[in-house]
Parts: sequence; structure tokens; C-alpha cells
Amino acid sequence: MGLLSGLGALGLGNLEGASLYESESEKEKKKVEKQVPAEVREAEMLFDKTYTCSVCDREFKAKTIRAGRIRMLGTDMDLRPKYENIDMMKYETICCPYCGYAALSRYFKYMTSMQLKLIKENICANYHPHPMNGDIYTHEEALERYKLTLANAVVKKAKASEKAYICLKTGWLIRGMAEALDADAPDYEAKKNAYGKMEREYLMSALDGFMVASQNEGFPMCGMDEITVDYLMGVLAMECGKYDLSAKMLSNVIISKSTNPRVKERALDAKEMLKEKIKQSKQ
Repeated sequence: MGLLSGLGALGLGNLEGASLYESESEKEKKKVEKQVPAEVREAEMLFDKTYTCSVCDREFKAKTIRAGRIRMLGTDMDLRPKYENIDMMKYETICCPYCGYAALSRYFKYMTSMQLKLIKENICANYHPHPMNGDIYTHEEALERYKLTLANAVVKKAKASEKAYICLKTGWLIRGMAEALDADAPDYEAKKNAYGKMEREYLMSALDGFMVASQNEGFPMCGMDEITVDYLMGVLAMECGKYDLSAKMLSNVIISKSTNPRVKERALDAKEMLKEKIKQSKQ
């Protein structure tokens, strides 16, 4: 399945096979507090924020997380943030339900006149209005929104870093989908394996995009400095089986005089994990 598969339902089937860089080389469930359903708890962490679409100028509402209502638990090795009782990745995209324009929140308001023209011609002209009226976004709905966001980025010829960032967050979302699976369900292993394959595909595209961007774009990139991007690429390369590249990027982070102690410690931990993966691959 392609990164943009499933967009046919939105009238954008012609974009399902679009190239991203065409011009650029646990089993037990936790007891629910006070027996409140997970969906209700999640809904209480959200509010409807009003946006004005940068393309069609219509106002719409999108689910947004209340910053003061969430508690961070930590991050994965590749910097994916994890929060209590909510998957933040489900709410990282902003999608106009009227014309189909979509972007990550940090990019939503900004585009050139040429990008506006390309989106109107290739997205808006074919998009089927698709409002989402639930109290929360399901993982499946969120994945659809990410694919629409990626399609917009491809159409408007966004920088490699923006497309890579979308792929990274999509991979993180799919990891959350796998973590939310019922381990007792008869199709658990099949779904887990399918999600694992999907996640890796997106992370591989994220790595490719960041590699191109690091050679052609300046820093900060997607809100990250150069050391953070190098560390991220090192971990993504390890997750994607590119061990030589991973070793190189992580070593760059470790030996750099500008690396802060916290990032250096994470890079050292990743380097140890990489050594173990290399050893296992040779057995």
C-alpha cells in the first residue's frame, strides 16, 4: 500500500501514487479511573478551535488539545511524545472540511500564491466534503487526515523537511494504532504486523526526506536544530535497518561539541541499541 492510499474516498484517487521527493534525490489494560470510558476522558482534553481556511476563506472547527489537561509520560527513542490517556498525534493536522486543504498546524497559515493555485487546481477541484462530527478523532480518521495533509504537501511542492515531518508524525500515529490494539483479539498478530510494516514505510520516507532537507535547507528545521535532526535521522536509520548510516549520524551527535548532555546521553543509549541490533543481524 502506498503512503497516500485510500484518498480515493475523498475524490483524490489520482494522488494515491504521487511521489514525495520527485525533485529531491502493553497486553493488560489499565483499570479505568472511576469507570469513565476512555473516549470520554479523551474528549475532556479537547476543545473545538475555530480556523479560517487559507484557501477557501471559510471558517471551520477542528479538535485541539487543551495543553493544561494533558500529562506527558516521556518519549520514544525517535522522539515520539507519549501522553497519558491520549494520543496527541491524532490532533496534529488541520483539515478544512469544505475544500480539502490540510497541513500540520505549524504550516497551516503559510503558502505562496503558486502553492495556493496548485492546491485549488489539484485538491479543491476534486475534493469531496468530509466533515468529522465525533467528540474525538479515531486513529483511522486521523490517518486519513494525515494522508490528506501529505497529499497537499506533495501538490504544493512543499520543502522536503515538511513532507518528511508529515511522514514522521504519520509513522508515530500508526505506532499508536498498534499500541491500542486488543491483544486478545484473534487478528491481533496480523494487524500488529500490518501496522508495523506501514509504520516502517512512513519512517523510511521521513528519513529520506530529512536526508535531502539537511543538504538543501537551513536550520532550525521543523522546529529542530541540526543536532536534533542528526540524532533523529540516526535513530530512524536504525529503525529502518540502515545500520551504517545510523552509526554515522549518532557518532556525529556524540562527538559534536554543541550537543547538550541530555541529547548526548540519548545518542549513547541509541548507539548501544544499534550495536545489539547489528550483533543480532549477524547471528
